[in-house]
Amino acid sequence: MTATYDLAGRHVLITGGTKGIGAGIARAFAAAGATVTVCARTPPEPPPAEVRFVPADVRDPEDVERLLGGFSRLDVLVNNAGGAPHALVDGTSPRLHAKVIELNLIAPLLVTQRAYPLLKAAGGAVIMIGSSSGVRPSPGTSAYGAAKAGLHHLAACLAAEWAPEVRVNTVVVGLAATETAAGHYGGAYDQVSATIPAGRMASPQDVAQACLWLASPGYVTGAQIQVHGGGETPAWTWLTSAEIAR
Repeated sequence: MTATYDLAGRHVLITGGTKGIGAGIARAFAAAGATVTVCARTPPEPPPAEVRFVPADVRDPEDVERLLGGFSRLDVLVNNAGGAPHALVDGTSPRLHAKVIELNLIAPLLVTQRAYPLLKAAGGAVIMIGSSSGVRPSPGTSAYGAAKAGLHHLAACLAAEWAPEVRVNTVVVGLAATETAAGHYGGAYDQVSATIPAGRMASPQDVAQACLWLASPGYVTGAQIQVHGGGETPAWTWLTSAEIAR
């Protein structure tokens, strides 16, 4: 059974909401009746009819001020903007790692800090979109994993600082089936999906359902909701299974 939500009259901002998981979250909130604003550096193609788009680079304090200055009310902030290229630490530019941390940790801090007065006035909620990379080793995306670990902890700290006026929670997303997933995993997409106990990667809709629940009025704050289909099966279980051994 899928829960239904009525968020009519509530105003929602989703950073990085023009594609992938962010776009799925935006569609879900709009379908629940919320007034939805998404931001990104470039506009979506095609522009969605059900949401408002504001161009903004959430790493830039001036852009953050302009973005949040356009709201007279804000009930829900979803910090979704993030990501990183695959880059081993050895031999890569320090600037690259700094930019990854800036996007995935510093930017959500800036946006959330600026949004706080609006959220406090509305008794609102913040949802951080975290990652399993922040709770297990993340070779090839070490800076990203470290930033996401920091984001998870930031959410817990803000939940304690801002309770009971503003609730702050994290959705920790595992492997996800976005429009770029097939290209990212190449010919191994099905095999990678098979390592997940649920048998498939998370969809944007799966993440959106968790966000809708956390955005609804309630008691939960400082929590991490794992949306990973049971996690990723350790490689050694495949190597030692009777089926592989044959």
